[in-house]
Amino acid sequence: MRLNIPLTGDLEVEAVREVIESGYLTQGPKTAAFEAAIREYTEARHAAAVSSATTGLHLALVALGVQPGDEVIIPGFSFPATANAVIQQGAIPVFVDIDIETFNLDPSLLEQAITERTRVIMPVHAFGLCADMDAINDIADRHGLPVLEDAACALGGTYHGRHAGTLGTAGVYSFHPRKIITTAEGGMITTDNDELAARIGVLRAHGAVRGELFMEFVDAGFNYRLSDVHSAIGLAQMQRITEIVDGRRAAAQKLRAALEGIDGVRLPIEPKTIAHTYQSFVILLDDDIDRDEVIRRMRTRDIETTLGTYGMHLQPYFRDRFGISDAQLPQTTRAHHQALTLPLYPQLEASDMVTIADALRASVAESRRG
Repeated sequence: MRLNIPLTGDLEVEAVREVIESGYLTQGPKTAAFEAAIREYTEARHAAAVSSATTGLHLALVALGVQPGDEVIIPGFSFPATANAVIQQGAIPVFVDIDIETFNLDPSLLEQAITERTRVIMPVHAFGLCADMDAINDIADRHGLPVLEDAACALGGTYHGRHAGTLGTAGVYSFHPRKIITTAEGGMITTDNDELAARIGVLRAHGAVRGELFMEFVDAGFNYRLSDVHSAIGLAQMQRITEIVDGRRAAAQKLRAALEGIDGVRLPIEPKTIAHTYQSFVILLDDDIDRDEVIRRMRTRDIETTLGTYGMHLQPYFRDRFGISDAQLPQTTRAHHQALTLPLYPQLEASDMVTIADALRASVAESRRG
């Protein structure tokens, strides 16, 4: 049983065929239509399609004026792309510990991480659950800092009725095959800031502004565009977005029910006013359970699982460059070692949930330390 299977079919195949037969393959009318679909769905004023969420984060940081030597605050627990985008700009990622209940940045630790070199606060909506954005935005406002949401996993998620990715200065979604919708590879930047959107548009396409006959290059930009081939898949996926999000949420509730009562397993939480996308269904194992051994045991039962995501300070590059100790990020360290992602997607049947639960129960029992 695979960890995730994208919900795709004839709709996506026909969309790609149409683009290929048109002869217009690069960024064009399909990309514009995809951006419009995201704007309509999220109620964001602007949306700019990009080649990946990673390039989207980097582009947004550049557009926000982040310079080499500046600091960007991020949670310690995330896929390294969050920090890589900061480093690509020559800036310094400042890791803040997480709330172990939500796996999101702990706002109570945020203010003490702000220095005179801080330029952006970049929370991550872990696994599709929005961070505590009211608290984060309050702190950001007091210090005059923009908030860039890493909403890679959170398209379709909401916070007090507002869409993830529209809660700060700008947000970035991912369309990797493990995300809510897919374009194979791709991402989207959303913002309500007209000036920021205009700068993103210029920087995304080589720093060019198109005149009557030719382009004029007004900045040293990037080629971070999304092709019409990818955008056509995204447009087809947006026709399924309600089915996909509702399907993931329904599957999560069935899996939750099947897992209830397994000793040593803490299930994901979902506060009443925050709608989780369940891009990943991540549980937390008690400290006396060897999580890596559980992954091995589940594999022998033909069920794919993996870690939640990464404590970045534990990865060789970040460990060697920044030298952050486990004691500085205790909850991040715990989550890195004890979080476990289980299979979840709308195509799973009720019998699959039972299979996952039975396999997990046995694997956990076999993986107790001591």
